[in-house]
Amino acid sequence: MAKLSDPVTILKGVGPTKAKQLAQLNIITLRDLICHFPRGYEDRTRLVTISQLEPDRPACFKAMVMNTPRTSHIRKGLDITKVQVADHTARLTLTFFNQKFTTEQLQYGKEYIFYGAVSGDFIGYNMASPVFEALDAPPVTTRRILPIYPLTAGLSNAALLKAIRQALSICDPPEEILPLSLRQRYGILPADRAYYAIHEPTTMEEAEMAKKRLVFEEFFIFSAGLSLMRAARTQIQATPYPNCDLTAFYNQLPFRLTGAQLRAIEEIQKDLQRGTPMNRLVQGDVGSGKTMVAAAAAFLCIQNGHQAALMAPTEILAEQHYTSLGRLFAPLGIRTVLLTGALSAKEKRLAREAIESGQADLVIGTHALLSDTTRFSDLGLVIADEQHRFGVVQRSRLSEKGNHPHLLVMSATPIPRTLALLMYGDLEVSIINELPPGREPVDTFLVGESMRARINAFIRKQAAEGHQSYVVCPAVEENDEMNIKAAETWAETLQKTVFPDLRIALLHGQMKGSEKDAVMAAFSRGEADVLVATTVIEVGVDVPNATLMVIEDADRFGLSQLHQLRGRVGRGKDKSYCILTSHNKNEQTLARLKALCKTTDGFKIAEEDLALRGPGDFFGSRQSGLPAFRVASLSCDLETLKQAQTASAAWIDEHGSDDTPEAKALRDRISDLFQRSQGTLN
Repeated sequence: MAKLSDPVTILKGVGPTKAKQLAQLNIITLRDLICHFPRGYEDRTRLVTISQLEPDRPACFKAMVMNTPRTSHIRKGLDITKVQVADHTARLTLTFFNQKFTTEQLQYGKEYIFYGAVSGDFIGYNMASPVFEALDAPPVTTRRILPIYPLTAGLSNAALLKAIRQALSICDPPEEILPLSLRQRYGILPADRAYYAIHEPTTMEEAEMAKKRLVFEEFFIFSAGLSLMRAARTQIQATPYPNCDLTAFYNQLPFRLTGAQLRAIEEIQKDLQRGTPMNRLVQGDVGSGKTMVAAAAAFLCIQNGHQAALMAPTEILAEQHYTSLGRLFAPLGIRTVLLTGALSAKEKRLAREAIESGQADLVIGTHALLSDTTRFSDLGLVIADEQHRFGVVQRSRLSEKGNHPHLLVMSATPIPRTLALLMYGDLEVSIINELPPGREPVDTFLVGESMRARINAFIRKQAAEGHQSYVVCPAVEENDEMNIKAAETWAETLQKTVFPDLRIALLHGQMKGSEKDAVMAAFSRGEADVLVATTVIEVGVDVPNATLMVIEDADRFGLSQLHQLRGRVGRGKDKSYCILTSHNKNEQTLARLKALCKTTDGFKIAEEDLALRGPGDFFGSRQSGLPAFRVASLSCDLETLKQAQTASAAWIDEHGSDDTPEAKALRDRISDLFQRSQGTLN
């Protein structure tokens, strides 16, 4: 028997070329091959008659060849072979392109099973290039459920399936990691049956049972991995903070905190009083007051004799935090220092001296905090603002500048708690689901292109009243293939033909960091009436004077992203508005956009987005910390995820340190899963 760790090149027919093609799919070993699961199935088990065939709907049917196939040479590189087949209900013409071999394979008077889709009209139907097998031949491509795999250039589905079948025949499937009692409780297939059935199901029900097992297994491994990581973290020693009195901090605030903010702070207090490092995510809607929660954590850290560091994703946001928190903490005798790339060499040197000497209590900066020349005297707390902009590696680099400092990360992207636990690895989660009192919701409207004149008039009205507007476009430059507004072109159009008397600014991701910061800073100072931008403003500074956001081609964005963008307005005391434009007529798309108009609750929107679009918005390009699941779908398999999380937590508590083959196999699989995600959760 072959081993799962053996290379695919031991298989017959897998030479250097095919091995290279398989490697494009990250298939190197037999294990990789067996774990390359179908993306779907074609049910070819049901036979229909010719008369039952429906246009453009592939189906299997039995028919007899009624004449000898004839091939015609049309032109260089094109031969057409035609043959007539029939059953007791009707006749049908089959056409094959550049497949002369059919003249030898299809014999007059013999019955075959065909699979394909008819096309045509009342004049007559035709079927182009169906697959076929002799009635007395074993079913390979017909009369069976055919798995359809993710492929790469040069590799056919048939070739991949052949290789997988061969691998299953010469080696055992992956080892069993789920105990019998657990499989019985949740109705889970054993590993050997599931890994075979996912590739060779006899019924669609069997395929679903196999998929359920593998989805459960993948979530179980992942959840168990997180449990082991949390357990390992509890072995790390940290100095408990004995002084968690926040009276002086609360007395300094010019407003009352919400109940949700207070709950998050209480959870942080409990974390800091333990003897292990805090590892917590504060997740809240736009404008929910996460910064004040972070400020409370920083105060507790500094009050206990340690330094705190806050890392922001942009220089301008770092400067905003420096100004607001510096003003808050100065009366409390807390010194705040700013460290960004925009500072002069002298300013950087003085800041770093204050940090290393311990004179700086709270350090606010960007990636400059990560440089080797930035040394802390006694770093006790790391705060990362806008978690998805920093990978785990970056957070770890900052944490290494202290002796196991506490970690607090913040995200303004509301997502369901179950997904948050996945997306953010082993972080504990605090949710701020209240907005401060007095904040008015942003009125949101969905309009078509016919309302363009009214949109422009509303922008002009805001400017006349001394307010500013955002105009968000889905692309930077024009694309002939996509009929969408591009920021560069649209900014020019608005300035030259629509608002020649207004000040139009442009901001997009292709600009240099210093250019982006300069434009945003100018807009925040009121030096532009309209800012035309891409989603680069999704994480930005507060501009209380901005009261209108127009999002062009809103159907190109996810609901959660639209909500995040909308959060850029409504930051001041004046009534604010968001206008979504779209010329898309798809009913589902319009229903999705209308859902945004009905609520400003980011968590409800996230649930709606998950139901309509799946988890792409949450995990698309921002999946630092999330392994690539091979078969599990976060949008379709949430119930299985919950079951697996419960089961894995219980099993780890009871058997996590066991020396049994199952426990060893589970730890190996955990290691494999996280290695495939390039160590983002380490």
